[in-house]
Amino acid sequence: MTYFLASVFLLSGLFFFLAGTVGLIRFPDVLTRMHATTKCDTLGAGLVLVGLLFYPGNTYLRLKLVLVIAFLWLTNPTAAHYMARAVYRTTEGEQDASID
Repeated sequence: MTYFLASVFLLSGLFFFLAGTVGLIRFPDVLTRMHATTKCDTLGAGLVLVGLLFYPGNTYLRLKLVLVIAFLWLTNPTAAHYMARAVYRTTEGEQDASID
């Protein structure tokens, strides 16, 4: 049963990675591409790491995986937000500088 759950989480994570890749190719501008890849990569990596938690291993390995998940969930959206803000300010934000 645990291997089945691990497989479900791993395949779900791979699906979100694929969806993010399709969004990166299909969307027209930088901000929408960044949105698609950030959301899908954060969720995809989280699901893959949760799937790895179900495989047998020691407690320290599982603790490391949980810490990596928390680190990804905190840093990936934050970094994407600041990159999107920089893109907005340098390109499209010159007409309307309402972000501050």
